[in-house]
Amino acid sequence: MTRKKVGYLGPKGTFTKLAVDTAFNGEDYVGFSTIPACIDAVAKDEIDIGVVPLENAIEGTVHLTLDYLIHQARLPIVAELVVPIEQHLLVRKDFTGELKDITTVYSHSHAIAQCHHYLHRHLPKADLKFRSSTGRAAELVSESKEPIAAIGNELAAAEYNLNIKAKSIHDFPNNHTRFAVLSKQNGSLNIKHEQTGEKTTVLVTLPKDYAGALHQVLAAFAWRKMNLSKIESRPMKTGLGNYFFIIDVNQPMDDVLFPGVIAELEALNCQIEVLGSYPVYQMNPK
Repeated sequence: MTRKKVGYLGPKGTFTKLAVDTAFNGEDYVGFSTIPACIDAVAKDEIDIGVVPLENAIEGTVHLTLDYLIHQARLPIVAELVVPIEQHLLVRKDFTGELKDITTVYSHSHAIAQCHHYLHRHLPKADLKFRSSTGRAAELVSESKEPIAAIGNELAAAEYNLNIKAKSIHDFPNNHTRFAVLSKQNGSLNIKHEQTGEKTTVLVTLPKDYAGALHQVLAAFAWRKMNLSKIESRPMKTGLGNYFFIIDVNQPMDDVLFPGVIAELEALNCQIEVLGSYPVYQMNPK
């Protein structure tokens, strides 16, 4: 069997790397410093598969991922990985101070947002600084002699030889992240877990100056008893007030219901595009 190149938001120690390690087996992994770099590598056929964060249960959509897929590199979503997230406060092993001694906390913006209550209560005077990933934040702490910390996972702690100063500091216990698996290729992904569901994601652009258009769009799904797990508006970047909608439908593309929805929406002068119809996998890294 040919080994595939799987790209992820790096460096090592990120939650995306944790998702990749949990989902795939025996592939060649390639880390990228940013989400757009990983997506571009798939678009340019430099890698076979790209895995990027899409949504967190606490902080919401990763807009950089969604917007880049829509506006810059339209790639099909071929699978979704749902991974439980535990955020820890990481320090160097030679750090012997207290929480009050930590001057700066580094992490990805979403990771810091997931821990706002903890940071407010325990580190109110620490500066909060964003980095491109939790792995990069952990790497920075490992290279510094300053009294600083990172927010990241156990993989990052092991990878960069850090101590976990405080465990599970995220503000809400049910913390999960959805990762989109992107690929231009057809064929098996060889994911190690059993499929737990199926989903189809569509992009809908409404006609201008059409009263009740969104209601009619949702009605096209509702009367067919098609369950929508998410609907989100994003700016079209063509002017204020211009939006498109991303809709997740909890069922696969078929030859009956979806063609009917598409025909009905096109009759309303809506534009609709399928971004992917794909299996969903619930990961368990432990």
